[in-house]
Amino acid sequence: MMRQAGRYLPEYREVRQKVSFMELCRSADLATEVSLQPFRRFDPDGVIFFSDILVPVAAMGARVEFGDGGPELPEPVRTSAAIEKLHRFDPASEVPFTGEILSRLKREVGGRAAVLGFCGAPWTLASYLVEGGASRSFAALKTMMGREPGTLRRLLDLLADVASDVLSYQLASGADAVQLFDTWAGELAAEDYREWALPAVARAIAGIRRAQAPVVLYVNGCGHLIEAMAESGADVLSIDWRVPLSDARRRAPGRGLQGNLDPGLLLGEPEEVARRTGAMLEETGGQGHVVNLGHGVLPGSRLECVEAFFDAARRPVRAAALPVTA
Repeated sequence: MMRQAGRYLPEYREVRQKVSFMELCRSADLATEVSLQPFRRFDPDGVIFFSDILVPVAAMGARVEFGDGGPELPEPVRTSAAIEKLHRFDPASEVPFTGEILSRLKREVGGRAAVLGFCGAPWTLASYLVEGGASRSFAALKTMMGREPGTLRRLLDLLADVASDVLSYQLASGADAVQLFDTWAGELAAEDYREWALPAVARAIAGIRRAQAPVVLYVNGCGHLIEAMAESGADVLSIDWRVPLSDARRRAPGRGLQGNLDPGLLLGEPEEVARRTGAMLEETGGQGHVVNLGHGVLPGSRLECVEAFFDAARRPVRAAALPVTA
């Protein structure tokens, strides 16, 4: 599940009461512990290391704060001079705790599960930097896009190179696969996605130092972007819950798919979760498909529903209606 460790687990909340969010991200002991909590309960096939997509942004020199309302960047990056203050960095020196967490997870789970790393995609990281936090309109970012295109391209190129470095370090530290989260790229029209977000994420993926490790690309609100996402160089496309996986497979043949149960279903009844998970699997036949949610697990998710999700994913799957090419 995306955001696999979190507030829906009582044992996570117990840990979180003792430390701030960033302290938790930076503590190899505590981050390893909360990463393993869902693994102990549900025995998934993948263990996602606990961190946040803004950890690398802070290492670049940006000021990042986490409050009750989510992340805030009190000094938005909106000029060339502000971009000059940001820098590429050596993850082993600046965020060594991320590598330590992944190494410990690799030792803990051995061959029982894949260890999964992640990073924010350039467009989404740029969104936070330019807006100063989350946004509904992305007015500041789109102002830069329209009036200062050269400035925005410099920022996106820098973020792409940082993402490559971060994910390369994660793979070297023990991750078996990595994912790029482009949470806000779905806000772009298809033409603008191809112009801005796609070249940046393609640059990031091309720069990852890897052997055979798969790269997953997630875009929230991706219904109009699947064909473009397939051009990114990602091995697997992670699809939000609004798009049928059978449709995604037709539009991106040859790509693995990840997703895409509506996370809101985990707030309801286990029987419905099991039914909908089974229906989702029938769309792919369970082939070339990483079963997951279509977005992050919600804090109010019921443990019975999470259990039903994992149980349903392990049942035998009927053949897909469409030819499987991934």
